Amino acid sequence: MLFISVAAATAFALAACGATAGKEDAGSGDDGQPVSGLRIMVPNSPGGGYDTTARTAAKVMEDAKIATGVQVFNLPGAGGTVGLQRTVNEKGNGKLAMQMGLGVVGASYTSKSSATLTQTTPLAKMIEEAGAIVVPKDSPYRTIGDLVAAWKADPKGVAVGGGSSPGGPDHLLPMQLARAVGIDPRQVNFVSYDGGGELLPAVLGGKVAFGASGFGEFLDQVEAGQIRVLAVTSEQPIEALKDVPTLTSAGIGLVFTNWRGIVAPPGISDADKKVWIDALTKMHDSDEWKAELAKRGWTDAFVTGDEFATFLTEQDRAVAELLKQLGLA
Repeated sequence: MLFISVAAATAFALAACGATAGKEDAGSGDDGQPVSGLRIMVPNSPGGGYDTTARTAAKVMEDAKIATGVQVFNLPGAGGTVGLQRTVNEKGNGKLAMQMGLGVVGASYTSKSSATLTQTTPLAKMIEEAGAIVVPKDSPYRTIGDLVAAWKADPKGVAVGGGSSPGGPDHLLPMQLARAVGIDPRQVNFVSYDGGGELLPAVLGGKVAFGASGFGEFLDQVEAGQIRVLAVTSEQPIEALKDVPTLTSAGIGLVFTNWRGIVAPPGISDADKKVWIDALTKMHDSDEWKAELAKRGWTDAFVTGDEFATFLTEQDRAVAELLKQLGLA
């Protein structure tokens, strides 16, 4: 089963302009030297899935000597549309890119953003990632069956947290799960957080009974024994979480995946687009990136340029139709 995830946000957008980098600020990489001057914006708070992906990509480019001094910075707000507006406003800035995913696609509709992803320059689709149902270490729920039983008995009393606004990936996951186990989604007590960086302390602090988000955002806490993963939403077990069942293996008919990619402002030069795509392609082909994919349990979904643009257009259309059906757009 393939479920398309989307994200919603509070209805505002920020118009923010920045200086366009001059040609002297960045190397092209054509001379065999590492590219310099690249910046990646993360449109959510630190610690979330976008943030982890962007910082991992930047580190790999540095370690593999593909680029030097790659700057990653956060500009959170409105489900990612504050960052999207900034990206669109930076028209022609070929040294800036934005980490994004399905959440930003949906947020551009639900927040009534004047900026849309169709205005950006698609660079690369990078990864796909399954979701996870997680609880703190001292939770009374030891299995997904325990959680579902308690949830069905008191849907409003068992709060679930997600790192996106209503309509986003972390919102649709528990809604789909509720429907799959016989709970009316309208009865679900969903608590929204701006990215995994805000969701994690809420789960650890017991502010919600369980969390639903990309599993990669919790791996460090799982290894530290602070978080327990009750189930993952992939078709097959996750290598990084070998002992964790899938929902389907637990008898729940749901498979749920998300994806992440990177886009640039509109109107960048062909030369700058090539610099980004070449750097990202070299990153993707590196042993360092392959090691990160295995470590974090990410699924390789790399496509670039026109192929990613076609994918993004299809996703944009499908998300818009789904949000209309849900009454969120």
